[in-house]
Amino acid sequence: MMASVMPTNRRDFLRSGAVAAAVAATSTTVSAPWLFAQPKQDALKESPIKLGIASYTFREFDRAHVIDWMKELKVANLNAKDVKDHLPMSPAEATEAAVAAYTAAGIKLTAAGTVYFPKDEDEDIRAKFDYAKRAGVKVIVAGDPTPQTLPRIEKFVKEYDIKFAIHNHGPEDKIWPSPLDVLKAVKGMDPRMGCCIDVGHTVRAGTDVVQAMHEAGPRLHNIHMKDLANFEKKDSQVAVGEGIMPVKKIFEALGAIKYKGFVDLEYEIHADDPMPGAIESFAYMRGVLEGMEYSHQQ
Repeated sequence: MMASVMPTNRRDFLRSGAVAAAVAATSTTVSAPWLFAQPKQDALKESPIKLGIASYTFREFDRAHVIDWMKELKVANLNAKDVKDHLPMSPAEATEAAVAAYTAAGIKLTAAGTVYFPKDEDEDIRAKFDYAKRAGVKVIVAGDPTPQTLPRIEKFVKEYDIKFAIHNHGPEDKIWPSPLDVLKAVKGMDPRMGCCIDVGHTVRAGTDVVQAMHEAGPRLHNIHMKDLANFEKKDSQVAVGEGIMPVKKIFEALGAIKYKGFVDLEYEIHADDPMPGAIESFAYMRGVLEGMEYSHQQ
């Protein structure tokens, strides 16, 4: 009897398992041969969903690792944070050196963040917008601005033409637990004032994440994607596809609202060995997109 062929390493095994899981998640009529002869990318529709990654996933590693691992993941879109040497905020030369390294590697910086705004002062806010301008990004993913600071921030949004996406952080966040709290605060302000929906923190806040995306509409400027095994437990995070996050419904909602931003994987567990979970997460998300007859080429 011929032995079955098994993946040669853990990462290949995770990838094959994630694709199989994606098939189960997206169709009840897919036959087994699909697993071995996947649809050709050129036969699929262009996807409205653009996948990226938050550099916080690799927070324990330097920029060289970020670049190498993004090539391995075949991901070209990066939401970079001032952690390690990923995208230093200062000095300006360090920001520019990081941008040059990513550009040389074929990586596009799509957002900066999470960037914090603790002061209601022009000088501090301008420094953060100058940082985003040096990085060449059109979205700042922002943490912890107070509602009282938003009118001042709005002035810089208009001046720099950079979107301001307030990141919700779940029930522990006393100001922005849910994206719905963000939407209430920015109602009536410039449309570039909006939210970054962190899907994990959103469901833990008791908010329907799909409905929140519909309510945000054009004010949705960024998404942090993750998965949870239990919507009430922060420490239940798993690779995307292993939990109960409604990934397909999320992608459908983004298509319905004509979302123009990026879906950035933010894998916050196993910081010392993030690649197996990142590989599994992208394999699952790409499998879901193919099940929806979308190309996942970025």
